[in-house]
Amino acid sequence: MHELPGGTALDQSLDALIKQGEGAQEAVDIGDGIHMSRGIANSYLVICEDGDLQINTGLHFEAPEIERRFGRVSRNGLRTIVFTQGHPDHVGGWSQFDAPGVETIAQANHTDVREYWRRLHPFYARRIEKLWGRFTDVDRSHLPPEPVLTTTFVDSHAMELGGRRIELLATPGGETTDALVVWLPEERVVFVGNLLGPMFGHVPNLYTIRGDKIRSAIALVHSIDRVLALEPRKLVNGHDTFDDPDQIAGTLIKVRDATTYLRDRTIDGMNAGTDVWTLMRQVTLPPDLALPQLHGKVPWIVRAIWEEHTGWFRYESTTELYDVPPTAVWPDLVALAGGTDALIRRARAHLDEGRPLHALHLTEIVLDHSPGETAAQQVKGAVHEQLLAAGGRENFSEVQWLESEIRDAAEEHTP
Repeated sequence: MHELPGGTALDQSLDALIKQGEGAQEAVDIGDGIHMSRGIANSYLVICEDGDLQINTGLHFEAPEIERRFGRVSRNGLRTIVFTQGHPDHVGGWSQFDAPGVETIAQANHTDVREYWRRLHPFYARRIEKLWGRFTDVDRSHLPPEPVLTTTFVDSHAMELGGRRIELLATPGGETTDALVVWLPEERVVFVGNLLGPMFGHVPNLYTIRGDKIRSAIALVHSIDRVLALEPRKLVNGHDTFDDPDQIAGTLIKVRDATTYLRDRTIDGMNAGTDVWTLMRQVTLPPDLALPQLHGKVPWIVRAIWEEHTGWFRYESTTELYDVPPTAVWPDLVALAGGTDALIRRARAHLDEGRPLHALHLTEIVLDHSPGETAAQQVKGAVHEQLLAAGGRENFSEVQWLESEIRDAAEEHTP
């Protein structure tokens, strides 16, 4: 069981977190008749006398090992499967656990979440491979069987399994609109899945650069309040277990209040007529609400809040309404500059003066015109090195993106 922010146990990289379930190992006893199988997203077995409850089924290739681990701690047989959200790492192994008499339960939005994830599988797989390909296999072609639900609910659902009362509560502010928490009221244990992302007590990820629908800030606040009202003594997220009630409550309140603060300041700026780019620079968390940013990042939250409420038209240019992108006039800029050399020189000047993003804008114009331009690829690599250093390597997705761009630039200008 891990300490919450303020201790040191969470000071680990996200890639280390998702790798901790690799290989043959045993399920972890976390008390209260509950066992944890570590994985890219953990699965949990709640032992019940007349048939067990399993929370999440992992990815399809993880399922045999999950089944082996849980089979060594209980012979009761599986009675019920519950998904805390509809992402592949929570539902992909379902078909390997399903059997006659096994009930599968999810929140009512689950089918819609799975529909767009299945339809967009090639799109998402390409993006996941770029960010995560060095840490996990990404299969672009294989789609495991879709879960067949036997029970759905809108707001809440309660059941009894072997004398245990189990309640399911919708928390649509999580990573998907079908997100739910599993509550054991007698034990006061709550399973929150990835309601607050993979790292409990960090900046929430209202937008992931992997790609997904923007998540609602106000829905997240309401969902956190729903968990707070339970007053849990133990909280289990998608990756670990926390068992200090006061710290659990304090962390939930801090994440909720930080999200509220960012939403309030962003809306204040929108009402004042401040553009999104300025707000991304200006809105920051005060010291008393500062949170680690390993998965989510404050500027991304600001933009997510802006676009959640306004969509993609920013009232900056008529061109936003039509299908001719800025790249359409980049050849004109190259011609007016007298060729790519002038743009590369100016990009280097921006880079030398600590303006890497200005340099990148010019470099991308050059590379669109001349993809094999060695000097431009060198500047591009240096730009991403500078951005990587400036970011302090804190945010995992940002680091993976920047490092992949550095590798691509190096490969392009290597003879």
